[in-house]
Amino acid sequence: MNEQDTKLMDKIVEKLKTVYDPEIPVDIYELGLIYDVKIDGKKASLDMTLTSPHCPVAETLPMQVRRTVEEIDELEEVEVKIVWEPPWDKTKMSEAARLELGL
Repeated sequence: MNEQDTKLMDKIVEKLKTVYDPEIPVDIYELGLIYDVKIDGKKASLDMTLTSPHCPVAETLPMQVRRTVEEIDELEEVEVKIVWEPPWDKTKMSEAARLELGL
């Protein structure tokens, strides 16, 4: 990854950390819901999951993620894809998220 992509990745992560799962008081990045971020020029593609296939925000959260990342000036296109493999579990959370939740 070149320096420009690294800086853009940092901005994407910063934005992702402003989006929270409404049922858990931790941002989606620290929860481990973001599985992959690819940058191709002015396009970002994100693979994300949800804590459960029956998550009540399954339709709205990916749109919120896309809109939030689209706020980055350097990006012209943002694609968010929901993936279910591997299934999310608590081991995907960062240490900070586990501490926040008392796990």
